[in-house]
Amino acid sequence: MDFIAQERDRLLRSTTRVVGVTCALVSVVGIVSSTSVPIMPLLGALACIAVLIAAFLAFGANGSPWWSTLASVSGLGALALLLLGTTPDQRPVVAAAVVPLAAGSLSAPLMAQRGSRPGLALTIGSGAAALVAVVWASGSVLSAAAVGTALGWILIAVITVWIARSIPRVARRIQSIGTAHRAERQASETEAQRRQGARLLHDTVLATLTLLAHSGRGVSEQAMREQAAEDARLLRHLRLGATPQPQQSGDYSLTRQEESPLGQTLESVKQRFGRMGLEVSWHGTGQVLLPSHVLDAFLLALGECLENVRRHAGVGEAHVTIVHDQETVRAMVTDSGVGFDLDAVGAERLGFKESVVNRLREVGGDAKLFSAPGSGTTVVLEAPR
Repeated sequence: MDFIAQERDRLLRSTTRVVGVTCALVSVVGIVSSTSVPIMPLLGALACIAVLIAAFLAFGANGSPWWSTLASVSGLGALALLLLGTTPDQRPVVAAAVVPLAAGSLSAPLMAQRGSRPGLALTIGSGAAALVAVVWASGSVLSAAAVGTALGWILIAVITVWIARSIPRVARRIQSIGTAHRAERQASETEAQRRQGARLLHDTVLATLTLLAHSGRGVSEQAMREQAAEDARLLRHLRLGATPQPQQSGDYSLTRQEESPLGQTLESVKQRFGRMGLEVSWHGTGQVLLPSHVLDAFLLALGECLENVRRHAGVGEAHVTIVHDQETVRAMVTDSGVGFDLDAVGAERLGFKESVVNRLREVGGDAKLFSAPGSGTTVVLEAPR
């Protein structure tokens, strides 16, 4: 609230300075242009207006009520010199010229007199005196000069009341939003601390129960190795697109027999690469039974070939042809991509041998690569049955 009040007061002082100086300068132009004021009253009035402008500039800088008082007094002095120093015939013209001074410059301090009763009373008194002077000079209450002066004061008064009522209301809304935000943040922090404490308690209890279950000796090294091997096998099958099928609580089996149908697994590989934007067309054998370790190596090699097509061939389609006999299963992966020169690619950059050939050779298979620039690439994979 203090920050909002400071910013409000600074804004009001700046507005008072701008309105007061601008209206005073407009009146100076009107007075000089009318050529109705004798030289001596004119010089005195211009001096008073200069003091008024200086007072407004100083008031905008530090907001001291003495500067607004000086501005009001100097403005009334300028009006008195201009209206009393002219003949009755010239007064209506001069009254019209001083309307910006009487309606704007003298009423501007009204916006910045918040909380200062003496300053507010002096400002209202100077406004009443200015209105009476303009009515006297113009000769009628309903003259254009008198009506313009009254409208100027009414406009400044309305703006002052609106600011006085709206800014505190906005400040209260901002404060309520800040309070709600702080409450939400504290609730979030409390919930996070509660969750952290619950997790710590859970981990502590679990560790204690584990030690009790193993009589303080922990898990054996062999058991951890076996569990790691099972986890690796599970992740390898999931990578190939297999779906776990629970047999009982806590026990999942990815294959129901030692020999798995190749056709079902190829379809899962096709769907996986289809989701990544590579259309795979299958040709040849539909169902082939392979031992699980051969199937793993064969599908991993096939997946590496299709991944190379997706990344490097520059096309969105690959063809896979599967043929088999009594001893061997062969897969030919072809694409019509950019291809490459085998002799121009260094051994350190060609990962085909390490990722594909070695895997198949571990199970008694082999792989061959054929490619030429602009003619696509063909990979032949072989695996024993």
